[in-house]
Amino acid sequence: MVRYAHFLILCLLLALLAGCEATEPWVEVKGERYYVEIADTDETRTRGLMFRDELADNRGMLFIFSRDEPRSFWMRNTRIALDIIYIDSQWQVVSIVHNARPCRSRQCPSYPSTGPARYVLEVNAGHARRLDLQPGDQLSFGNLPQSND
Repeated sequence: MVRYAHFLILCLLLALLAGCEATEPWVEVKGERYYVEIADTDETRTRGLMFRDELADNRGMLFIFSRDEPRSFWMRNTRIALDIIYIDSQWQVVSIVHNARPCRSRQCPSYPSTGPARYVLEVNAGHARRLDLQPGDQLSFGNLPQSND
């Protein structure tokens, strides 16, 4: 009877965890789903992934802007190497910065997009190459917050 109770508790916990991911925002890149934190205010976009020591393999951050424009990111106070994926309003990849390195100095390089982008996805360095992601590739998404624009 105790084993059965433990089994039921385990099933309940797994169902609850699965439910969390089912409602989280996500971006799918070549069949691989990344659950994303949303950065859609000046404050959250400025902070980004600064001061993080790690990022799980199926996680990322999605920066949302109100319109397509040339974008440029930097890695100041970011502790983990990232791939920066610039995406237009049609969810097509505009350009990719592979393996943007952490920067702790006052003079950090910037990483501009090669064209206008409305979204920017940051994932762990190496993922874009592993997935053979290219400009022009189409991404999909789900559970994103509604725009107030």
